[in-house]
Amino acid sequence: MITRAVVLAAGILGAAGGSQAPEFSQQYVQRLGGAVEELQRFVTAFDADAASVGLSRQAALQELAQGGSLGRARAESMRSTMAREARLSATLEAVTGAGPFMRSYAVAKMSDPALLSATWAHYQPALPLTFPGVIFAGGGFVLSGIAGAILVGCLRLLLGRRKRTDRAA
Repeated sequence: MITRAVVLAAGILGAAGGSQAPEFSQQYVQRLGGAVEELQRFVTAFDADAASVGLSRQAALQELAQGGSLGRARAESMRSTMAREARLSATLEAVTGAGPFMRSYAVAKMSDPALLSATWAHYQPALPLTFPGVIFAGGGFVLSGIAGAILVGCLRLLLGRRKRTDRAA
């Protein structure tokens, strides 16, 4: 009886946790889109400033880097911003075209710690009323139920051995 209760409790907890994968990935993608838009705004403004004085992006970065320590720091900052914008834009393009299952898989592999931590910090759990949410909930239920059953089985083996050794003594 206790085994069934533990397995059921583990399954329910797994279902609740698993069902959140599509919601977390959706919130991550929304945050990713906002970050890309903001970074594109910075890069576009830099390119416009460079064009207004007749320079290409690379030439403007080189000229900026030759302008003393502040200029070098600002040029490096812009290079970093441009690289991040390119990386996040590629990621956004990849996950935007993906379905909910592949999006959840892709988000699990995301390597932008700032976006992941910001998404997690502001994450709002949601009731999974979508097909992917139900599938993830079912998967979480099954996997956690199996884990709970394995845990109970291991505990039974350990406690069974203890009882046998206590009786033998």
